Amino acid sequence: MQDKLSIVLFSGTVDKLMAASIIATGAAAMGKEVNVFLTFWGLMAFKKDAWKTNQRMSADFADFAPMAAQAMQEKNVPNWLETLRNGMEVGTIKVQACGMTMDLFGMSLSDLEDVVSDVTGVASFVSESEGGQSLFI
Repeated sequence: MQDKLSIVLFSGTVDKLMAASIIATGAAAMGKEVNVFLTFWGLMAFKKDAWKTNQRMSADFADFAPMAAQAMQEKNVPNWLETLRNGMEVGTIKVQACGMTMDLFGMSLSDLEDVVSDVTGVASFVSESEGGQSLFI
């Protein structure tokens, strides 16, 4: 059994952020070491307080966005950031920002939510991912 899961999160839509946080939390609860690599729009979703106003859904599912939002509110489903924080309390989840994307957008670690532990390059991420499963979301 592989004990590592690496997630490349390049989308900043709520549906994909939810999927990534739920998968990361589930894997951490199963004892897997989870590493989430944030790049491009996935990284932008982790800017401080961006989660409060981001209601975007993937274009393929935009028609279902109001229904999904209502259902999650009615059932008190935690938002994707809260889910990720909960997962960090249950197991090992490391969230890293892509150095190239940070440079591209002129950002520093202090611009991001506190769940992001550091800035790294793709070579380091790939090296850390060896021997485990990888997902691209």
